[in-house]
Amino acid sequence: MTSPHDTTTALHDAALDAGFSGVIRVDAPDAEPFARAYGSADRARGIPMTVDSRCLVASIGKGFTALAVGALIDDGVLALDTPVRPLLGDDLPLVDDAVTVDHLLSHTSGIGDYIDETTGSITDYVIDRPLHELDNTEAFIPVLDGHPQVSTPGERFAYCNSGFVLLALIAERASSVPFHELVQQKVFSPAGMTSSGYPRTDDMPGDLALGYLGDTDDRTNVLHLPVRGNGDGGAATTARDLHSFWAALFAHRIVSERTLRTLTEPLHSVDDEEMRYGRGFWRGWESETVLLEGYDAGVSGRTWHDPVSGVTGTVIANSSEGAWSVLGAIEWS
Repeated sequence: MTSPHDTTTALHDAALDAGFSGVIRVDAPDAEPFARAYGSADRARGIPMTVDSRCLVASIGKGFTALAVGALIDDGVLALDTPVRPLLGDDLPLVDDAVTVDHLLSHTSGIGDYIDETTGSITDYVIDRPLHELDNTEAFIPVLDGHPQVSTPGERFAYCNSGFVLLALIAERASSVPFHELVQQKVFSPAGMTSSGYPRTDDMPGDLALGYLGDTDDRTNVLHLPVRGNGDGGAATTARDLHSFWAALFAHRIVSERTLRTLTEPLHSVDDEEMRYGRGFWRGWESETVLLEGYDAGVSGRTWHDPVSGVTGTVIANSSEGAWSVLGAIEWS
């Protein structure tokens, strides 16, 4: 990746050229943070985005789920080889008995996915259940149910949203702490992420940017997402909090050094993403950069940390495609 100055210049210029709506932040050791907001948090009301606006971040939240599980591993409550079936009981009978926590974290469980990301558009309506019912982890069980196993556990990598909702369910049952509270206790609090959480889409705080399906129209994603996000995504956070997140993570304030290595070690090369994948975290194709990425109706973004240079960056957009033209302005390896 290029120097921090070249990175910020390229990102900023691309944001201006694209009419970007969102927040960019880049932090480098011994340098002032670069933080800029662009566009609108609420188009209809003319409310501008600010550097402290909260945005939904979709699958960036899979990293938070992985770390909540990792913290339970550190606590001895779970292990990578913990089988899922005893914690499921009679629920989700189509999940193979051989599936473990490790399989879910590494997207190798082979379970059927409740969201098919291989067809259609990101703005399609893909959840066939009333969204207002999906406000806690147990409520997702009927959504996860009925999807047959598609491959043998451990056989191959296949990105799976169901796997991370299932991780949230397993973590919740193993710890006896509701998932949202667990992430608050194990991730957000130790990281000092004071503006992060899982807000309801029907009770949105005033500083939460609306997510727009397109780059110019006013249609939002409120009818596309569960009323409250869960293990596969749906957290809201800020660029400032994401910087705090990376700092805390690599200072081992969230999980131990050993668990951090386990979660971030590259296990799979994913050709169509030109990245590698570990357990809840992406890695650069060749570099040591650790990344989280989110893409959903009304949401796009990437946040990253280079442990070699100490540089941390975040680009989050409140539109479905808005982040990609900006991120494409810099080289990734």
